[in-house]
This record gives sequence, structure tokens and C-alpha cells, in this order.
Amino acid sequence: MTEEILKQYPELAIEGHPTVSQRLDICNKAVTQMAIEASQSCIKKWGRSISEITHLVYVSSSEARFPSGDIYLAKGLGLRPDIRRTTLYFNGCSGGVAGIRMAKDIAENNPGSRVLLATTETTIIGFRPPRIDRPYDLIGVALFGDGAGALIIGTDPIKGLETPLFELHTAIQQFVPNTEKIIDGRLTEEGISFKLDRELPQIIEDNVVGFCSKLMTIDGCDRLKNNEMFWAVHPGGPAILNRMEKKLDLLPDKLNASRRALADFGNASSNTIVYVLEYILEEEENRLKMKEEDDEDEDEDGGSEWGVILAFGPGITFEGILARNLTI
Repeated sequence: MTEEILKQYPELAIEGHPTVSQRLDICNKAVTQMAIEASQSCIKKWGRSISEITHLVYVSSSEARFPSGDIYLAKGLGLRPDIRRTTLYFNGCSGGVAGIRMAKDIAENNPGSRVLLATTETTIIGFRPPRIDRPYDLIGVALFGDGAGALIIGTDPIKGLETPLFELHTAIQQFVPNTEKIIDGRLTEEGISFKLDRELPQIIEDNVVGFCSKLMTIDGCDRLKNNEMFWAVHPGGPAILNRMEKKLDLLPDKLNASRRALADFGNASSNTIVYVLEYILEEEENRLKMKEEDDEDEDEDGGSEWGVILAFGPGITFEGILARNLTI
């Protein structure tokens, strides 16, 4: 939300005024442009031709239109017309990891495929002018942010052409019964009316150990201790990270990437997990540089090879992926 937007659309600051059309005019264009820019950056780092992308998974909780934003992204990037598109709408904060899970399934069931995952969000769809009797509105503006992210996911990387960063092993999803009102969002004439119940951090704390144990048992990694792993956690807010750190008995540096992403970008919904993964890779790169400079003994402890990619969203839904950092 900027002064320019409010000057163009002053009705957005008027309580009770129907503004869903104006909000969607802004959001639909913005999420497309952000997704194009994030995807172009990702494809450039990947290093292969855009024509070799076979599938597109598009994630957003910030727009409403059909055809949906995936076709506008495909057109804006110049993707081939026979690309196979999948859209995930209104998954909220768990949407990024849900998108990774879906892209993983597509890649594994279509040998040779390359899946572009794009996440893109803006908060204007849910903006409300702050009121003294509604402190959550101000907290929401302070906590949430806009942005986009992109990943390329596939199987059997081509040596010399592709450098894989993470290997995705097992992905699971689980919802907590009778919690569908804890994160409550509805599309109204004033945009999305969005409420978070104060019980959310407690619900996550109560269920995170069982969920993570299930994820690691499936793939036989239950032998690993929590502090021997990396933790790519969606930073829903400071309270959630603090409770997770305590419940899982994590060392303070284990959630550094999540805390950095929250400080730098806010909770950018589905995008934030992409930022967290990028920070984890950056931390590993810095560790290796320091090791080279200090000429450390090869037998000393290195980074965390195995880890968990984790997010929570409406439902309350837990999304988790057991992964291996291939840059170690």
C-alpha cells in the first residue's frame, strides 16, 4: 500500500466501502508482474532454455480471475503453448510448500520434465484501514508483505548443464481436525476479510513434533537429531518461531534463515519458504568460504545435509518435505 495507490483509490481507506473490484485491478496485475520477474531470475540461474520447461505450477492467494494467473505468467514469460499448467489458489502460508510437493509429484511421474513453480502474493486484497478497536489490522499490515518466488524442479539432472541444490525425498500433508476457523479468510465486497486466532501458535506447538516425527520415520531419518538437521520453516510470525524453537529444542542458529526472511520481507505468505531456502544456501556458501579461509581440518563438523521444509496454513494444514542439501 502506497500513497500513490491511495490517491488513485481513496475509497480503499473508507470503512465499509465495496472495493473488491479496485483491489483485484491492482492485485491481478501486480502478482503477474512479480511472478514474471521472479521466474526470469530463476530461469537465468538454472541456465537452460525456457523452451525446456514442460510444466508450470502457479501458487497465489492474492488474485481472483479466470483464466487464472498461470496463463498470464506463461504468456509473459513466453512459455510454449503446450506447457501443462496447474494452479493452487488460496492455500495461504502453506501454499509454497504445497506447490513444491505438487511440482515434485509431477516431476517424478513425468521423466525428463522440468517444472517451474511460481509463487506470488500481495497484501492489498486484504488491506483494511486501522481502527483503535481493531488492533489486528495494524498487526497484519506490519507482519505481512508482498513478493514472488520461483523454483525449477525435475529429476535426473543433466551433468554440466544443471546444478541441483536440494534433493526432495518425502512430502506429506496433514490437517488438524476442528481448526478450520483458526485462520479464517473470506472474500467480501471489501476484499478478503482475514482473521488469525490467538490459538494458532499453540496449535502448531502441540502438533509439530508428531508431524515431523511422522515425516522422518517414513524415510528412515528418525535416527537424526533435530540439531543435526537444517530447518527451513515458514516464518508465520515471531511467536510461532519461538515456540517451535523451544518445543523442538533447537539451537538458536537453526531458525536463522526463517528469522532473516521474516525481518527482511515479512510473512509473504506462499513466497516466504523460497526466501528461507535461499538464505539456507547462502549460509552454507558462507560457511564453506570461512572453512577455506581458516584452512579447517576436514574432520570437523560441516553443515546440515538433511533437513525439513515446513509450513503451516489454513485448515490448520501442515505441509512438510524431508530434503537433502546438495551443496554440503
